Amino acid sequence: MILNAIIDEQVYELNVPDALVARAGEYFDQLDRDMDAGWQMSREWVDAPDRMQRCQIVADKLLTALETENEKLGLLMAGYILARLPGVESVELDTQGEIQNNGFTIAESRPSPAPAAGDGARGMGKLEAMEQAGQDVSQVFRVGRGYRFSVLDPATGAWQDSPTLASEQEASRLRQQAFKARYEELIGKDAS
Repeated sequence: MILNAIIDEQVYELNVPDALVARAGEYFDQLDRDMDAGWQMSREWVDAPDRMQRCQIVADKLLTALETENEKLGLLMAGYILARLPGVESVELDTQGEIQNNGFTIAESRPSPAPAAGDGARGMGKLEAMEQAGQDVSQVFRVGRGYRFSVLDPATGAWQDSPTLASEQEASRLRQQAFKARYEELIGKDAS
């Protein structure tokens, strides 16, 4: 698998062997356990980093590995990102120490005309659907000077980023719409 790391317009192509990702699963789980207790993300303490924030934290470790030319650590950090963000193509690393500004490009995937039909999760109870929708729609995160959120496409299993929005409020509003649409899909309500 290949992850492109972008540092100040310089692109580093990291070719991570599939075998390394498979063998490093326990290491990745340990990283997750370390982050379960919370993490300092630049000036902000995050009690429970979500999947995207965890990848931003690991991206910061990737930047350090690239700067110190630690190839083994760099491949491990790239492997974590590839394993935790299916469809990720590149990571733009912030060199100013702002972990939350590490941004990801996720492959565009075209959902089938009726992705919900094969979802298998339709007809969930309201609580279960709310919990699942919360896992399928990421929190709003900062990318450079804008804001985004990601939505899991259940048909492909790939994460799709929202457009970059100028304000956190606008991103939050659109995230709420995406969350509601996913919730209604999960409980089997016709969202048309």
